[in-house]
Amino acid sequence: MTSIGGVEMVDWKLAVTTASRLARPGPEITREEAREVVAELRGHAVAAEEHVRAFTGMTTAAGHDTPVLVVDRPGWIEANVAGFRSLLKPLMTKMRARRGNGPGGMIAGAVGGKVTGVELGVLLSFLSSRVLGQYETFAPATRELPGAPDGGGRLLLVAPNIVHVERELGVDPHDFRLWVCLHEETHRTQFTAVPWLRDHLEAEIQAFLAETDVDAGTLLERLSDAVQAFTGGRRGESAEPSATGTATDTATAPETEPGARSGAHAPEQDIDGRSLVDLVQTPAQREILARVTAVMSLLEGHADYVMDGVGPQIVPSVVEIREKFQRRRAAGANRLDQILRRLLGLDAKLRQYRDGERFVRVVVEEVGMEGFNRVWTSPNTLPTPAEITHPAEWIARVHRGPEA
Repeated sequence: MTSIGGVEMVDWKLAVTTASRLARPGPEITREEAREVVAELRGHAVAAEEHVRAFTGMTTAAGHDTPVLVVDRPGWIEANVAGFRSLLKPLMTKMRARRGNGPGGMIAGAVGGKVTGVELGVLLSFLSSRVLGQYETFAPATRELPGAPDGGGRLLLVAPNIVHVERELGVDPHDFRLWVCLHEETHRTQFTAVPWLRDHLEAEIQAFLAETDVDAGTLLERLSDAVQAFTGGRRGESAEPSATGTATDTATAPETEPGARSGAHAPEQDIDGRSLVDLVQTPAQREILARVTAVMSLLEGHADYVMDGVGPQIVPSVVEIREKFQRRRAAGANRLDQILRRLLGLDAKLRQYRDGERFVRVVVEEVGMEGFNRVWTSPNTLPTPAEITHPAEWIARVHRGPEA
Protein backbone atom coordinates (compact mmCIF):
# COMPACT_ATOMS: atom_id res chain seq x y z
CA MET A 1 0.00 0.00 0.00
CA THR A 2 2.59 2.53 -1.08
CA SER A 3 0.76 4.55 -3.73
CA ILE A 4 -0.78 6.96 -1.26
CA GLY A 5 -3.58 9.31 -2.20
CA GLY A 6 -5.37 12.01 -0.30
CA VAL A 7 -8.97 11.25 -1.24
CA GLU A 8 -8.89 7.46 -1.40
CA MET A 9 -5.82 5.42 -0.71
CA VAL A 10 -7.32 2.55 -2.73
CA ASP A 11 -9.88 2.54 -5.51
CA TRP A 12 -11.74 -0.46 -4.11
CA LYS A 13 -14.03 -0.93 -7.07
CA LEU A 14 -11.06 -0.96 -9.41
CA ALA A 15 -9.33 -3.50 -7.15
CA VAL A 16 -12.30 -5.87 -7.46
CA THR A 17 -12.57 -5.34 -11.22
CA THR A 18 -8.83 -5.84 -11.78
CA ALA A 19 -8.63 -8.97 -9.64
CA SER A 20 -11.72 -10.52 -11.21
CA ARG A 21 -10.47 -9.89 -14.74
CA LEU A 22 -6.99 -11.24 -14.03
CA ALA A 23 -8.11 -14.25 -11.98
CA ARG A 24 -7.53 -17.54 -13.72
CA PRO A 25 -10.62 -19.35 -14.99
CA GLY A 26 -11.74 -22.25 -12.86
CA PRO A 27 -11.75 -25.90 -13.95
CA GLU A 28 -14.21 -26.98 -16.62
CA ILE A 29 -17.35 -28.28 -14.96
CA THR A 30 -21.00 -28.64 -15.94
CA ARG A 31 -23.71 -26.68 -14.19
CA GLU A 32 -25.09 -29.86 -12.65
CA GLU A 33 -21.65 -30.87 -11.38
CA ALA A 34 -21.19 -27.39 -9.91
CA ARG A 35 -24.48 -27.68 -8.01
CA GLU A 36 -23.42 -31.07 -6.66
CA VAL A 37 -20.07 -29.70 -5.49
CA VAL A 38 -21.72 -26.77 -3.71
CA ALA A 39 -24.29 -29.03 -2.01
CA GLU A 40 -21.63 -31.51 -0.91
CA LEU A 41 -19.36 -28.82 0.51
CA ARG A 42 -22.25 -27.38 2.52
CA GLY A 43 -23.08 -30.84 3.84
CA HIS A 44 -19.47 -31.58 4.71
CA ALA A 45 -19.19 -28.26 6.56
CA VAL A 46 -22.11 -29.24 8.80
CA ALA A 47 -20.68 -32.70 9.43
CA ALA A 48 -17.19 -31.30 10.05
CA GLU A 49 -18.53 -28.94 12.70
CA GLU A 50 -19.71 -31.82 14.87
CA HIS A 51 -16.48 -33.77 14.46
CA VAL A 52 -14.35 -30.73 15.31
CA ARG A 53 -16.37 -29.92 18.41
CA ALA A 54 -16.18 -33.51 19.65
CA PHE A 55 -12.42 -33.71 19.09
CA THR A 56 -11.46 -30.32 20.52
CA GLY A 57 -14.06 -29.90 23.26
CA MET A 58 -14.79 -26.39 21.93
CA THR A 59 -18.36 -25.17 21.42
CA THR A 60 -19.77 -22.04 19.82
CA ALA A 61 -20.52 -19.30 22.33
CA ALA A 62 -24.13 -18.12 22.48
CA GLY A 63 -24.86 -15.52 19.81
CA HIS A 64 -21.58 -16.00 17.96
CA ASP A 65 -22.49 -18.48 15.22
CA THR A 66 -21.38 -17.55 11.70
CA PRO A 67 -22.47 -18.67 8.20
CA VAL A 68 -20.70 -20.99 5.78
CA LEU A 69 -20.56 -19.69 2.19
CA VAL A 70 -19.47 -21.62 -0.90
CA VAL A 71 -18.02 -19.05 -3.31
CA ASP A 72 -16.21 -18.79 -6.63
CA ARG A 73 -12.99 -16.82 -7.18
CA PRO A 74 -14.72 -13.45 -7.79
CA GLY A 75 -16.77 -14.01 -4.62
CA TRP A 76 -13.59 -14.63 -2.62
CA ILE A 77 -12.07 -11.46 -4.09
CA GLU A 78 -15.10 -9.34 -3.16
CA ALA A 79 -15.09 -10.66 0.40
CA ASN A 80 -11.40 -9.91 0.87
CA VAL A 81 -11.60 -6.43 -0.63
CA ALA A 82 -14.43 -5.69 1.81
CA GLY A 83 -12.23 -6.95 4.64
CA PHE A 84 -9.27 -4.82 3.59
CA ARG A 85 -11.51 -1.77 3.28
CA SER A 86 -12.92 -2.27 6.76
CA LEU A 87 -9.52 -2.81 8.41
CA LEU A 88 -7.78 0.04 6.61
CA LYS A 89 -10.48 2.65 7.24
CA PRO A 90 -8.72 4.27 10.27
CA LEU A 91 -5.42 4.46 8.38
CA MET A 92 -7.10 5.97 5.32
CA THR A 93 -8.74 8.62 7.50
CA LYS A 94 -5.36 9.45 9.02
CA MET A 95 -3.72 9.75 5.61
CA ARG A 96 -6.50 11.93 4.18
CA ALA A 97 -6.05 14.33 7.09
CA ARG A 98 -2.30 14.44 6.48
CA ARG A 99 -2.72 15.03 2.75
CA GLY A 100 -5.36 17.71 3.02
CA ASN A 101 -8.30 18.61 0.80
CA GLY A 102 -6.60 21.04 -1.56
CA PRO A 103 -6.56 20.56 -5.36
CA GLY A 104 -3.12 18.93 -5.23
CA GLY A 105 -4.27 16.44 -2.64
CA MET A 106 -7.41 15.64 -4.61
CA ILE A 107 -5.46 14.96 -7.80
CA ALA A 108 -2.85 12.88 -6.00
CA GLY A 109 -5.62 10.97 -4.28
CA ALA A 110 -7.37 10.12 -7.52
CA VAL A 111 -4.16 8.96 -9.21
CA GLY A 112 -2.77 7.16 -6.16
CA GLY A 113 -6.06 5.41 -5.48
CA LYS A 114 -6.21 4.06 -9.04
CA VAL A 115 -2.65 2.79 -8.95
CA THR A 116 -3.06 1.14 -5.58
CA GLY A 117 -6.40 -0.33 -6.63
CA VAL A 118 -4.65 -2.04 -9.53
CA GLU A 119 -1.81 -3.22 -7.26
CA LEU A 120 -4.25 -4.76 -4.78
CA GLY A 121 -6.21 -6.29 -7.64
CA VAL A 122 -3.11 -7.98 -9.05
CA LEU A 123 -2.22 -9.39 -5.63
CA LEU A 124 -5.72 -10.75 -5.03
CA SER A 125 -5.89 -12.28 -8.50
CA PHE A 126 -2.69 -14.19 -7.67
CA LEU A 127 -4.11 -15.47 -4.40
CA SER A 128 -7.65 -16.15 -5.60
CA SER A 129 -6.72 -19.37 -7.40
CA ARG A 130 -4.71 -20.73 -4.45
CA VAL A 131 -7.03 -20.44 -1.45
CA LEU A 132 -9.15 -23.51 -0.74
CA GLY A 133 -10.98 -22.01 2.19
CA GLN A 134 -10.77 -19.06 4.55
CA TYR A 135 -12.43 -17.89 7.71
CA GLU A 136 -13.10 -14.24 6.83
CA THR A 137 -12.97 -12.45 10.16
CA PHE A 138 -13.43 -8.74 9.59
CA ALA A 139 -15.48 -8.06 6.46
CA PRO A 140 -18.89 -6.46 7.01
CA ALA A 141 -21.94 -8.43 5.99
CA THR A 142 -23.69 -7.71 2.68
CA ARG A 143 -26.69 -9.15 0.91
CA GLU A 144 -24.43 -11.19 -1.39
CA LEU A 145 -21.98 -12.16 1.37
CA PRO A 146 -23.83 -12.45 4.70
CA GLY A 147 -21.87 -12.56 7.93
CA ALA A 148 -22.35 -12.74 11.67
CA PRO A 149 -24.94 -10.48 13.28
CA ASP A 150 -22.20 -8.32 14.85
CA GLY A 151 -20.83 -7.41 11.40
CA GLY A 152 -18.04 -9.93 10.84
CA GLY A 153 -17.24 -13.56 10.53
CA ARG A 154 -18.02 -16.12 7.84
CA LEU A 155 -16.41 -19.25 6.46
CA LEU A 156 -15.61 -19.17 2.74
CA LEU A 157 -15.10 -22.41 0.78
CA VAL A 158 -13.71 -21.65 -2.70
CA ALA A 159 -15.34 -24.38 -4.81
CA PRO A 160 -13.35 -24.05 -8.09
CA ASN A 161 -10.03 -24.20 -6.25
CA ILE A 162 -11.06 -27.29 -4.30
CA VAL A 163 -12.14 -29.03 -7.50
CA HIS A 164 -8.92 -27.98 -9.26
CA VAL A 165 -6.67 -29.39 -6.54
CA GLU A 166 -8.57 -32.65 -6.10
CA ARG A 167 -8.30 -33.26 -9.84
CA GLU A 168 -4.63 -32.31 -9.90
CA LEU A 169 -3.86 -34.69 -7.05
CA GLY A 170 -6.02 -37.48 -8.45
CA VAL A 171 -7.66 -38.17 -5.07
CA ASP A 172 -11.18 -39.16 -4.11
CA PRO A 173 -13.15 -35.91 -4.46
CA HIS A 174 -15.62 -36.67 -1.66
CA ASP A 175 -12.84 -37.46 0.80
CA PHE A 176 -10.81 -34.43 -0.24
CA ARG A 177 -13.74 -32.05 0.19
CA LEU A 178 -14.45 -33.36 3.67
CA TRP A 179 -10.74 -33.14 4.54
CA VAL A 180 -10.66 -29.48 3.51
CA CYS A 181 -13.84 -28.76 5.47
CA LEU A 182 -12.32 -30.24 8.63
CA HIS A 183 -9.47 -27.75 8.45
CA GLU A 184 -11.62 -24.74 7.67
CA GLU A 185 -14.33 -25.66 10.16
CA THR A 186 -11.66 -25.71 12.87
CA HIS A 187 -10.97 -22.04 12.11
CA ARG A 188 -14.66 -21.26 12.31
CA THR A 189 -14.85 -23.03 15.67
CA GLN A 190 -11.83 -21.12 16.97
CA PHE A 191 -13.51 -17.77 16.41
CA THR A 192 -17.05 -18.75 17.38
CA ALA A 193 -15.94 -20.53 20.57
CA VAL A 194 -13.47 -17.79 21.57
CA PRO A 195 -15.33 -14.49 21.00
CA TRP A 196 -12.48 -12.29 22.27
CA LEU A 197 -10.10 -13.63 19.62
CA ARG A 198 -11.50 -11.50 16.81
CA ASP A 199 -11.29 -8.30 18.87
CA HIS A 200 -7.75 -9.14 19.97
CA LEU A 201 -6.52 -9.64 16.41
CA GLU A 202 -8.27 -6.51 15.20
CA ALA A 203 -6.64 -4.48 17.99
CA GLU A 204 -3.21 -5.84 17.02
CA ILE A 205 -3.78 -5.02 13.36
CA GLN A 206 -4.96 -1.50 14.18
CA ALA A 207 -1.85 -1.02 16.35
CA PHE A 208 0.25 -2.17 13.39
CA LEU A 209 -1.48 0.32 11.08
CA ALA A 210 -1.14 3.12 13.65
CA GLU A 211 2.64 2.73 13.39
CA THR A 212 2.54 3.24 9.62
CA ASP A 213 4.33 6.32 8.31
CA VAL A 214 1.70 8.59 6.81
CA ASP A 215 4.32 10.43 4.81
CA ALA A 216 4.26 9.02 1.28
CA GLY A 217 7.86 9.99 0.63
CA THR A 218 9.11 8.00 3.62
CA LEU A 219 7.12 4.94 2.58
CA LEU A 220 8.30 5.13 -1.01
CA GLU A 221 11.92 5.58 0.07
CA ARG A 222 11.72 2.54 2.35
CA LEU A 223 10.12 0.53 -0.45
CA SER A 224 12.85 1.64 -2.86
CA ASP A 225 15.53 0.44 -0.44
CA ALA A 226 13.75 -2.88 -0.07
CA VAL A 227 13.38 -3.42 -3.81
CA GLN A 228 17.04 -2.59 -4.41
CA ALA A 229 18.01 -5.03 -1.70
CA PHE A 230 16.05 -7.79 -3.41
CA THR A 231 17.41 -6.99 -6.86
CA GLY A 232 21.03 -6.94 -5.71
CA GLY A 233 21.74 -3.23 -5.24
CA ARG A 234 22.01 -1.32 -1.98
CA ARG A 235 22.17 2.40 -1.49
CA GLY A 236 24.92 4.09 0.45
CA GLU A 237 28.58 3.48 1.11
CA SER A 238 27.89 0.54 3.40
CA ALA A 239 26.23 -1.45 0.62
CA GLU A 240 26.85 -5.16 0.39
CA PRO A 241 25.78 -7.75 -2.18
CA SER A 242 22.33 -9.14 -1.46
CA ALA A 243 22.13 -12.61 -0.02
CA THR A 244 20.10 -15.43 -1.45
CA GLY A 245 18.77 -18.62 0.08
CA THR A 246 15.79 -20.13 1.80
CA ALA A 247 13.46 -18.11 3.97
CA THR A 248 13.83 -18.07 7.72
CA ASP A 249 11.17 -18.01 10.41
CA THR A 250 10.15 -14.36 10.45
CA ALA A 251 8.30 -14.88 13.71
CA THR A 252 11.66 -14.47 15.44
CA ALA A 253 12.77 -11.49 13.34
CA PRO A 254 12.35 -8.81 16.02
CA GLU A 255 14.75 -10.64 18.35
CA THR A 256 17.34 -11.70 15.78
CA GLU A 257 17.50 -9.05 13.07
CA PRO A 258 17.91 -5.26 13.12
CA GLY A 259 14.87 -3.22 12.16
CA ALA A 260 14.49 -1.54 8.80
CA ARG A 261 15.30 2.18 8.85
CA SER A 262 14.27 5.01 6.61
CA GLY A 263 16.85 7.47 5.31
CA ALA A 264 19.41 7.89 2.59
CA HIS A 265 21.21 4.63 3.27
CA ALA A 266 19.88 1.11 3.34
CA PRO A 267 20.42 -0.71 6.64
CA GLU A 268 23.43 -2.95 6.96
CA GLN A 269 21.70 -6.28 7.38
CA ASP A 270 21.38 -9.66 5.78
CA ILE A 271 18.09 -9.79 3.89
CA ASP A 272 18.25 -13.56 3.46
CA GLY A 273 14.76 -14.93 3.81
CA ARG A 274 13.02 -11.62 4.44
CA SER A 275 10.04 -10.70 2.33
CA LEU A 276 9.38 -7.33 0.73
CA VAL A 277 6.64 -6.86 3.31
CA ASP A 278 9.15 -7.40 6.12
CA LEU A 279 11.61 -4.88 4.74
CA VAL A 280 9.21 -1.94 4.54
CA GLN A 281 8.11 -2.28 8.17
CA THR A 282 9.28 -0.24 11.13
CA PRO A 283 10.81 -2.01 14.16
CA ALA A 284 7.60 -1.42 16.14
CA GLN A 285 5.56 -2.98 13.35
CA ARG A 286 7.78 -6.03 13.28
CA GLU A 287 7.21 -6.58 16.99
CA ILE A 288 3.46 -6.44 16.49
CA LEU A 289 3.65 -8.67 13.43
CA ALA A 290 5.68 -11.23 15.39
CA ARG A 291 2.85 -11.47 17.93
CA VAL A 292 0.20 -11.73 15.23
CA THR A 293 2.22 -14.36 13.39
CA ALA A 294 2.49 -16.40 16.59
CA VAL A 295 -1.30 -16.33 16.91
CA MET A 296 -1.79 -17.24 13.26
CA SER A 297 0.73 -20.06 13.62
CA LEU A 298 -1.30 -21.34 16.57
CA LEU A 299 -4.57 -21.16 14.62
CA GLU A 300 -3.18 -22.86 11.51
CA GLY A 301 -1.25 -25.47 13.51
CA HIS A 302 -4.35 -26.24 15.56
CA ALA A 303 -6.40 -26.69 12.38
CA ASP A 304 -3.79 -29.07 10.93
CA TYR A 305 -3.64 -31.03 14.18
CA VAL A 306 -7.43 -31.37 14.33
CA MET A 307 -7.62 -32.31 10.65
CA ASP A 308 -5.05 -35.06 11.14
CA GLY A 309 -6.67 -36.21 14.37
CA VAL A 310 -10.21 -36.46 13.03
CA GLY A 311 -9.34 -37.39 9.44
CA PRO A 312 -8.50 -41.11 9.92
CA GLN A 313 -11.88 -41.70 11.56
CA ILE A 314 -14.04 -40.28 8.76
CA VAL A 315 -11.86 -39.83 5.65
CA PRO A 316 -10.91 -43.27 4.28
CA SER A 317 -8.16 -42.02 1.96
CA VAL A 318 -6.73 -39.39 4.32
CA VAL A 319 -3.19 -40.84 4.23
CA GLU A 320 -3.08 -40.68 0.43
CA ILE A 321 -4.54 -37.16 0.41
CA ARG A 322 -2.07 -35.88 2.99
CA GLU A 323 0.96 -37.37 1.23
CA LYS A 324 -0.02 -36.05 -2.20
CA PHE A 325 -0.94 -32.64 -0.84
CA GLN A 326 2.40 -32.30 0.96
CA ARG A 327 4.31 -33.37 -2.16
CA ARG A 328 2.42 -30.80 -4.20
CA ARG A 329 3.23 -28.08 -1.67
CA ALA A 330 6.91 -29.07 -1.51
CA ALA A 331 7.28 -29.20 -5.30
CA GLY A 332 6.55 -25.48 -5.63
CA ALA A 333 5.38 -23.86 -8.82
CA ASN A 334 6.75 -21.83 -11.70
CA ARG A 335 9.43 -19.19 -11.33
CA LEU A 336 7.01 -16.24 -11.17
CA ASP A 337 4.99 -18.00 -8.51
CA GLN A 338 8.13 -18.63 -6.45
CA ILE A 339 9.19 -14.98 -6.69
CA LEU A 340 5.78 -13.71 -5.59
CA ARG A 341 5.65 -16.18 -2.72
CA ARG A 342 9.03 -14.99 -1.49
CA LEU A 343 8.20 -11.30 -1.84
CA LEU A 344 4.98 -11.79 0.11
CA GLY A 345 6.63 -14.01 2.71
CA LEU A 346 4.27 -16.94 2.03
CA ASP A 347 6.96 -19.62 2.21
CA ALA A 348 8.07 -18.38 5.62
CA LYS A 349 4.47 -18.46 6.81
CA LEU A 350 4.16 -22.14 5.80
CA ARG A 351 7.16 -22.94 7.96
CA GLN A 352 5.67 -21.00 10.85
CA TYR A 353 2.43 -22.94 10.55
CA ARG A 354 4.37 -26.18 10.80
CA ASP A 355 5.83 -24.80 14.03
CA GLY A 356 2.25 -24.16 15.13
CA GLU A 357 1.22 -27.78 14.51
CA ARG A 358 4.23 -29.00 16.47
CA PHE A 359 3.33 -26.62 19.32
CA VAL A 360 -0.20 -28.03 19.54
CA ARG A 361 0.98 -31.64 19.28
CA VAL A 362 3.63 -31.28 21.99
CA VAL A 363 1.29 -29.45 24.38
CA VAL A 364 -1.56 -31.97 23.92
CA GLU A 365 0.83 -34.86 24.49
CA GLU A 366 2.07 -33.22 27.68
CA VAL A 367 -1.13 -31.82 29.28
CA GLY A 368 -3.98 -33.25 27.20
CA MET A 369 -6.59 -31.47 25.09
CA GLU A 370 -8.24 -29.86 28.10
CA GLY A 371 -4.87 -28.54 29.22
CA PHE A 372 -4.13 -27.25 25.72
CA ASN A 373 -7.48 -25.45 25.62
CA ARG A 374 -6.24 -23.10 28.33
CA VAL A 375 -4.61 -21.31 25.40
CA TRP A 376 -8.05 -19.85 24.66
CA THR A 377 -8.54 -18.37 28.16
CA SER A 378 -7.38 -14.83 27.34
CA PRO A 379 -4.81 -12.93 25.24
CA ASN A 380 -2.33 -13.51 28.08
CA THR A 381 -2.46 -17.28 27.57
CA LEU A 382 -1.73 -17.13 23.86
CA PRO A 383 1.79 -18.36 23.01
CA THR A 384 4.50 -15.79 22.43
CA PRO A 385 6.68 -15.99 19.31
CA ALA A 386 9.37 -17.75 21.37
CA GLU A 387 6.88 -20.19 22.91
CA ILE A 388 5.56 -21.28 19.52
CA THR A 389 8.96 -22.82 18.80
CA HIS A 390 9.53 -23.87 22.44
CA PRO A 391 6.22 -25.33 23.71
CA ALA A 392 7.75 -26.32 27.05
CA GLU A 393 8.09 -22.62 27.88
CA TRP A 394 4.35 -22.09 27.35
CA ILE A 395 3.54 -25.13 29.50
CA ALA A 396 5.81 -23.83 32.25
CA ARG A 397 4.27 -20.36 32.14
CA VAL A 398 0.60 -21.31 31.86
CA HIS A 399 0.46 -24.62 33.75
CA ARG A 400 3.31 -24.37 36.21
CA GLY A 401 3.68 -20.66 36.79
CA PRO A 402 2.74 -18.87 40.03
CA GLU A 403 -0.77 -18.10 38.74
CA ALA A 404 -1.44 -21.52 37.21
